[in-house]
Amino acid sequence: MSARFSIRKLGAQGDGIAETETGDLFIPFTLPGETVTAARERDRAMLMAVLEASPLRIDPACRHFTECGGCALQHFEAEAYRQWKREKVAHTLKGKGIDCEIGELVACAPHTRRRVVLAARRADTGMLLGFHRHLSPEIISIEECPISLPEIVAALDRLKALAELVCATTKSFRLAVTVTGSGLDIAVYESGKLGDNQRRVASNFVMAQGFARLSIDDEIIIEPRKPVVTFGGVAVAIPPGAFLQATEAAEQAMADIVGGHLKRAKKVADLFAGCGSFALRLAARSEVHAVEGDAAALSALDRGSRFATGLKRVTGERRDLFRRPLTFKELNAFDGVVFDPPRAGAEDQSKQIARSDVPYVAAVSCNPVTLARDLRILIDGGYTLKSVTPIDQFLWSPHVEAVALLEKPKKRR
Repeated sequence: MSARFSIRKLGAQGDGIAETETGDLFIPFTLPGETVTAARERDRAMLMAVLEASPLRIDPACRHFTECGGCALQHFEAEAYRQWKREKVAHTLKGKGIDCEIGELVACAPHTRRRVVLAARRADTGMLLGFHRHLSPEIISIEECPISLPEIVAALDRLKALAELVCATTKSFRLAVTVTGSGLDIAVYESGKLGDNQRRVASNFVMAQGFARLSIDDEIIIEPRKPVVTFGGVAVAIPPGAFLQATEAAEQAMADIVGGHLKRAKKVADLFAGCGSFALRLAARSEVHAVEGDAAALSALDRGSRFATGLKRVTGERRDLFRRPLTFKELNAFDGVVFDPPRAGAEDQSKQIARSDVPYVAAVSCNPVTLARDLRILIDGGYTLKSVTPIDQFLWSPHVEAVALLEKPKKRR
């Protein structure tokens, strides 16, 4: 049964929040100041109708919006949306007692996402390929996607056909599709064990469609061309399922900010280095020690550096920085540090950096909550927070990146 609600503000995940006698009620696809009807279930509700719309409500860019769970905020006017993301970072830092001027959000353009993770499942009506409905296991098949690069959208029918060929399960499975300089790199997960004939048919299909690679659960099934991306002009052949920043523009913006901060550092430690998006750019002017827990990513970084020209010395170290962070004594060998951890942040590593004498530190994060925690550790350890720049690369989602730059007076050794 539906009821009438007034939306007071947006929550951290982009849902509108209405105050009720039993607490906050979260209603997706609504905006502050709106009056709506919604069907309530505990602390969440499904939007039924907008009775009084906010002046900031706009027409969504995609026909699948509100059904497909890929986007949460297509209905939000662009400038207000950007300010909301910027304020999200500011509010989170302020909650840790960090009062710093937050830079303007680096905006994300439509049609720029180079990596998407699609959900697939065989149904009675055929293969479903798309995204999960908001807070639901149901898969909504898509015919368009205004966040993704055109190469991905143009391949949706062929990707659905490939999903049909590799499907060996009644459950849903995932296709991570990445646009590379060599073509589409398709990494499939949890699709079931392929038979020999399935493997042969899928391989022939990949060859015929001009895809760069197909892997299943990180096993390469066929690789007509090595998927290559470039970091600062350095070509890197990435492993299956490799982590990449979602858009090239956001990656370059982050690299420019980090590189500018570390330009005086002769020796830099790149922690959680991945395939080298920071390390290989920084190596144009600094010696770089790249530390990464994933062997395949580190190997890709190493190969890229060895075949590149004009780089300073690049060394690599495989190390689980969650279990064994670089100690402050090890860090003292460097003039600069950049760290870009997963969403969990780098609490233990931050404690070691805080104890170190490294004069320049750049913290990159996809989670304002763990960033605030880690920055608090660094500030309490004697670092001064110089700037924070929020960066949008997950368009129309609640996710926001940030790059924080810190300095500490260098001690004489």
